[in-house]
Amino acid sequence: MIFMNLAKISANGQITVPVEIRRLLGLKSGDKILFFQKQDGEIVVSNASSQAIRKAQSAFAGAAEAMGVTSEDDIQALVDEVRYGKER
Repeated sequence: MIFMNLAKISANGQITVPVEIRRLLGLKSGDKILFFQKQDGEIVVSNASSQAIRKAQSAFAGAAEAMGVTSEDDIQALVDEVRYGKER
């Protein structure tokens, strides 16, 4: 489904994001939105929190495998090591 909505810019440069767009982006009061320009010139609006999570997921991709973490027990062992200084 494609949405098209208009938003009026106030004298201070503020806009109200239409409710349908807020729902699609999962935005709530106090959230930040990210505006970025793609190489083709298109401007994209995104939920900044979601963007940050995707970027972090990408940065950590493969880290568990590299550390030999393959199960919940391995994760618990890492947590114990950090909390209590116990080796895996």
